[in-house]
Amino acid sequence: MTAFRKTLIAGCVAAAVAPSAYAEKYFGGSSISLLHSDQYQGVEFDPAGNGGKEVEATVFTFENATAHNWGGTFFFIDRTQGQGDIADEDETYGEFAPTLSGSWLTGADLSAGAVKDVFLGAQYEFGGSTEVDNYMAGVGLAWDLPGFLFFTTGFYYVDNEQISDDLQLTVAWAAPFAVGPARFLVDGYIDWSTAEDDHESEFQFVPQVKLDVSNFWGAPGVLYAGIEYQYWNNKYGLGDELIDTQSSISALAQFHF
Repeated sequence: MTAFRKTLIAGCVAAAVAPSAYAEKYFGGSSISLLHSDQYQGVEFDPAGNGGKEVEATVFTFENATAHNWGGTFFFIDRTQGQGDIADEDETYGEFAPTLSGSWLTGADLSAGAVKDVFLGAQYEFGGSTEVDNYMAGVGLAWDLPGFLFFTTGFYYVDNEQISDDLQLTVAWAAPFAVGPARFLVDGYIDWSTAEDDHESEFQFVPQVKLDVSNFWGAPGVLYAGIEYQYWNNKYGLGDELIDTQSSISALAQFHF
């Protein structure tokens, strides 16, 4: 294990455990999601540059997020169950991403204009079809933007296990809105990573548009239904001879607790 990975693991543990005695908790919650689509992209070789194939799958996702005065944590794990031609190609993938608030670390207010805080971030990625263990570390900004529950941007160095290391930009957001009595939530993320000698630059744009169904019986924020759109160029860092750009719409149900 490299020194970078050892240091990052120690930092993740410290971020998740050490501040607990002094933490002021602002938020904590979990959710279980069910997504289904027949428009996901799978790998299929074509030397002419028309690789890839559309595949059908169901994805079960568990997520947990917390927010504290010292920063926060985000964890998710996906269980993808292939359907049809890929019925025997199930896989599990997850990420754990703690952050540390710069204002909390320094004892100074680092807000300025629309910038609410500066944070240090780390991320551990595991599993997937190739059983990866990737480690990320970087810095980011938490923004105070009208209409958003949160809006963050982060820039990371990625220590990849199976391919060359690269850099990644991540944007994440959540914004509620209402149309008459109907309440909606639009949330999601953008990931962009650099190209290296052995892989292409990846770009993902993944918004979810969800109706707060449980609000109609007086329990807002518990049960959502909607769609997820996923645009993924150079999926897995692969080129056109192996996979096409994914542009998929998934049906989505999500339960919060």
